[in-house]
Amino acid sequence: MKHETIETNAGWLIVLTMIVISIGGLVEIIPLYFINNTVETVKVDGKETIRPYTALELRGRDIYMREGCYLCHSQMIRPFRDEDMRYGHYSLAAESQYDHPFQWGSKRTGPDLARVGGKYSNAWHFQHLMNPRSVVPESIMPNYPWLKEPLDYADIKDRMRALKAVGVPYSETSEEYQANVERFGKDVADQLNILKARENLIAQAGSGNYDGNPEDISEADALIAYLQVLGTMVDFSKFEEGYFAEFR
Repeated sequence: MKHETIETNAGWLIVLTMIVISIGGLVEIIPLYFINNTVETVKVDGKETIRPYTALELRGRDIYMREGCYLCHSQMIRPFRDEDMRYGHYSLAAESQYDHPFQWGSKRTGPDLARVGGKYSNAWHFQHLMNPRSVVPESIMPNYPWLKEPLDYADIKDRMRALKAVGVPYSETSEEYQANVERFGKDVADQLNILKARENLIAQAGSGNYDGNPEDISEADALIAYLQVLGTMVDFSKFEEGYFAEFR
């Protein structure tokens, strides 16, 4: 059949287009039925190291989205050599399993933040939020002085319950708490207890003192706590080279 015949006959064009789309769809879908899991298993000493966010980190993530940080920063390192050299190990699916919504993206007006945790001090982050050009002269990021305002965390339990409803393993019952102890360890399980959310948030903000002001808990405290945990839940030195490729 000549190509011209296909282009000038709407019926043939539709039929053949649908065939091509069907083949492409099958090539993508069928392999998924032969893969046990597309989310990597990340365990050290029998405990999962990738956990849901603490109450303070969760509020920080909410502020991150409220301020539109995702419009200029991605959180997804691609499996390419140049990205590995600049940002570190490529992002794992497991690292986003508790994100609703995930923050992957491809827009990089600013650098990728998937592994920014621990890269800079709390003081650096706070100064960067208040006046980016004071630490990065070429930055075009706007100032965020209002992040010094007190953090509203009155509804933190409801926020955690909403995420629990879509599968994030926060706990409210003793059975759920014990399951988290087995899964993540006691220290993490305590942080995931919805009933102690306010106390945990206050304690983490006090011990972290992320904004340098111990007198109150600011929005900057929460946002910096969130930034400082990004990319820190997987210690790649504890896994053999090529281990995570088995899940791809």
